[in-house]
Amino acid sequence: MRMHWDDLPTATRDAVAARTGPIYAATTAGTGLNSEIAAILDTRAGRIFVKGLRCNHPRVWTQQREATINPHVAPLAPRLLWVIDDGEWNLLGFEHLDGRPADYSPGACDLPLVAEAIITLSAVRAPADVELKQIEQRLADYLDHPDDAELLRGDTLLHTDWTPSNVLIVGNVARVVDWAWPTAGAAWVDAACWVVWLISAGHNPANAEQWAAKTPAWSTAPARALDVFATAQQRLWAGIAADAPDIAWKQSLAAAADQWATYRRH
Repeated sequence: MRMHWDDLPTATRDAVAARTGPIYAATTAGTGLNSEIAAILDTRAGRIFVKGLRCNHPRVWTQQREATINPHVAPLAPRLLWVIDDGEWNLLGFEHLDGRPADYSPGACDLPLVAEAIITLSAVRAPADVELKQIEQRLADYLDHPDDAELLRGDTLLHTDWTPSNVLIVGNVARVVDWAWPTAGAAWVDAACWVVWLISAGHNPANAEQWAAKTPAWSTAPARALDVFATAQQRLWAGIAADAPDIAWKQSLAAAADQWATYRRH
């Protein structure tokens, strides 16, 4: 459940104000699923975006992971300003991006901007000093053979969650937010993740792959690797949709992943 700024303990809000100066207004963010608190604060120094989880939340470790990865992904990602852990709440304060979610629909002017962001990210190596999940580990339950994992393995830093609300169009640039699940893997994987979202937005699989192919890393993916990845996405999203039969966007992603895997097989 998304909380509002005023629901936080007074001591926690005071700790934030000690970093930001006076807080004049707070607006609860309407997008995002992973944070208990996500708010835009109007402060004396300007707007700041704050996200956080209780310290006893089972996913609070993602807060630290996002803080640690931030220097490696800025300025593609918003810059992290501070971290607060008062024993009850863990909060991250970021520069506020005055943008809108990317439009993935066919013909949208945002598509080249998103492709450019994926190109930029595909050149970033996974930092050796940050403990990251490997993409083959995350997808292990959806692979038929252990040898298939080798097709996905790599040392590129991946985002993997290309939901439009994670890609904000700011001016004429796509900025990528919500780095709670940074992953290491083959350089083409983010473009392949984008394919499923494009199909869900109305592209046919061939057209979605044409957009993915605008990223140079796509050409490094063996056809077999794309087949394996598409099947893994089909199985992953089928499981997610089965657990949430009434959530339309999950059903849409499952249908899109199924379309892509079927296209790859034929």
